[in-house]
Amino acid sequence: MLGTWHGWFGTIGGVVVITATALPVAGLLVWALARRRGIGPGVWRRSLAEVGVVYGTAPWLWMILLPNNGLVEGRARVNLVPLRDLIEVLDGGASTATLQIVGNLLVFAAFGFFGPIRFAMLASVPRILALAAAASILVETLQFVLRLDRVSSVDDVLLNAAGAGLAALASHRWWLRPTSPAEQRLR
Repeated sequence: MLGTWHGWFGTIGGVVVITATALPVAGLLVWALARRRGIGPGVWRRSLAEVGVVYGTAPWLWMILLPNNGLVEGRARVNLVPLRDLIEVLDGGASTATLQIVGNLLVFAAFGFFGPIRFAMLASVPRILALAAAASILVETLQFVLRLDRVSSVDDVLLNAAGAGLAALASHRWWLRPTSPAEQRLR
């Protein structure tokens, strides 16, 4: 399965393997960024947050922008009625529902968790919710416009934004607060 270019970069399994093998590289990148910035308050926190936003969000976006190859009945379905797809997913069985719901909650969770830690302007749950919802609308629109044979749904937008908001709440105690004039200039 992973023996071809498409197997590595065009399948969800390939994306998962690449993401897992890139974890040490992400760790080294955090170390290199922190070392380059020198010693100071919040250096490691900022470096981890910057890498965490990208490492935790990019693979999910990559996976949901892969073509679905005919797995959705009817081409390029759009559902603008809230909770309709969620009810449909819940009727599909516990394992499918859990996978779909948790997957949607995780799409922008890294952004919600690490964004406010790094950027003071994002240190507000309503801002995170609004930005995650806007990004999710963009992703759902791309799925439709690019004809990826996926369902573009309001429920996905709601779950993606909710995941970012919950993650922001989980990281609230680590949100970056300027402690020195030098740190305030970095913002």
